[in-house]
Amino acid sequence: MSLKGKRIGFGLTGSHCTYDQVLPEIVKLVNAGAEVVPVVTYTVKSTDTKFGDSEDWLAKIESAAGRKVIASIVDAEPLGPKEPLDCMVIAPLTGNSMSKFANALTDSPVLMAAKATLRNRKPVVLGISTNDALGLNGVNLMKLMAAKNIYFIPYGQDDPEKKPTSMVARMELLPATVEAAINGYQLQPVIIERFRDFA
Repeated sequence: MSLKGKRIGFGLTGSHCTYDQVLPEIVKLVNAGAEVVPVVTYTVKSTDTKFGDSEDWLAKIESAAGRKVIASIVDAEPLGPKEPLDCMVIAPLTGNSMSKFANALTDSPVLMAAKATLRNRKPVVLGISTNDALGLNGVNLMKLMAAKNIYFIPYGQDDPEKKPTSMVARMELLPATVEAAINGYQLQPVIIERFRDFA
């Protein structure tokens, strides 16, 4: 199966340290012939951090996708019936947005786009980046794992010693996960070894 001609929404939430891993995957989707529709949360749109200024990140996202970002709930809503997507990706997905998504809270453009895509019975692909996946947010992670039409980029612990409850997706598997999701199945194995140091 090819991604050529597929219309893929690409949502980014506030895990600023992960953007460098995600931007190349947007480029890969575009190079594979997909139309990528970038969507950002209000945090991405307005927060400057040690990882970079919001305006610079928005410019990089738009350059990678080749189009303007959607940055409001009003502008994201047409991704339902009027301008449907073949697949919606959220990567990185923070624990905060994950907990909201799992509990049907729609307070950002990214979550609106995901809700609209599920309403159309199309796949939503999640690339988690959260410090509490094995903590209090674990219940939300498992809730989404069991949900219909929701798929995960394979993920694992990124720093078991210093951050034992943290899990992050292996973002380079994003295109393969999207292709599998559009075809109706979860790329396996979904829980992988992301950190290896047995010395």
